[in-house]
Amino acid sequence: MTLRVLDAGPLTTVQDLGRSGWRHLGVPLAGALDPRAAALANRLAGNPDAAALLEFTLAGPRLAFGRPVRVALTGGPADVRFRGRDGRRHALHAGRPVLLPPGELHVRALLSGARGWLAVAGGLDVPEVLGSRSTDLRGGFGGVDGRALREGDRLDLVHPPELQALQPVAPGWWIDPAAGEEPGAPLRFVPAAGTDPRQLARTRWTASPHSNRQGIRLAGKPLPEAGPQQPSAPVAPGTLQLPPDGLPIVLLADAQTVGGYRRLGYVIAADLPRLAQVRPGDALWLQPCDAAEAARRLAASRARWARIGLALEARR
Repeated sequence: MTLRVLDAGPLTTVQDLGRSGWRHLGVPLAGALDPRAAALANRLAGNPDAAALLEFTLAGPRLAFGRPVRVALTGGPADVRFRGRDGRRHALHAGRPVLLPPGELHVRALLSGARGWLAVAGGLDVPEVLGSRSTDLRGGFGGVDGRALREGDRLDLVHPPELQALQPVAPGWWIDPAAGEEPGAPLRFVPAAGTDPRQLARTRWTASPHSNRQGIRLAGKPLPEAGPQQPSAPVAPGTLQLPPDGLPIVLLADAQTVGGYRRLGYVIAADLPRLAQVRPGDALWLQPCDAAEAARRLAASRARWARIGLALEARR
C-alpha cells in the first residue's frame, strides 16, 4: 500500500510523538508540535498513539492511493476534498475516521490555525532513527531523508488493513478537542528563578514570521536590560529565552538541547501545544503562574484527554 505525493503543500513532514531519551547527546525531541492532536488522529484512524503520520503547515498535501484507506484529520480546520476514480468530488470533515475508496485526497488551506495532522490506518512506514520516525529538519534525519515532503515522494504503510469501500464513509459523530477551551487565553509560564515577569506579562506580543518548529519568536517592544549571555545550560520545549535583541523566543519541539540566552521562564506543559496553531502576526500574551498551578492544569488536561479516549473506546 503506497501513497503518492502529488503536491506536498508548504511544509509537510512525517512526525510521531518524538525522539525521547537522547537529549543528553544533543538530539532534539522533534515529533508533532501538538502530540495530543497527533495521538487523537492516530486513534481515530485505528493506529497506536505513536504511529507515524503527517504534520502539515497552513495547507496540506494532495495524495493519491490505489487501494481503500482509512484516514483521520485533526488540528486547525481545513478545506479537505476527495476525488474518486469516478470523478465525483466529496468534501470531508475532521475529527472522525473516514473510509475512502481509491482516489485522491487533497488537504487544502487551513481555515484557521497553523497546523494539522493526517493519520492513515496502518501508520507511515519510514525508517526508525534512534527509536522514532519523526523528521528532524535541523539535523536532516528521520522521516523522509530528514526533509519535508516533495512532489513525487511515495509513502508506504507499516500494517495497512484490508478495507473495502466504493464511496467515502464517515460516522455522524466527531471529536472536537478544542470544545470548552478558553479562546484567546494567555499562555501561562512559570518564571525562572531571579527574574521579574511583570514586563514580559504586560507587553502585547505578536508571533514573528521568522518563527518555525524550533521556536516561536515574539515581536513587540524589546525588553530592557537583556544582559549578557549566560553560560550554556540545558533548555527544552517551553523554555522562554531572551536573546540580546530583547525579543523573547518560546522553544518548541525542534529546539536545541542547550543554550546561552537568558532564560525568563517556562511555558507550562498544558498550554504549550496551543503554540502549534499560532500564525505569524497572531497576538500572544503571557501570564505568570506558579508550579502548583502548572501541575493542576496539566492534571486537568490529562483528565480531559483521558475522557476523550474513553469516548472513542465507547464508539468502537
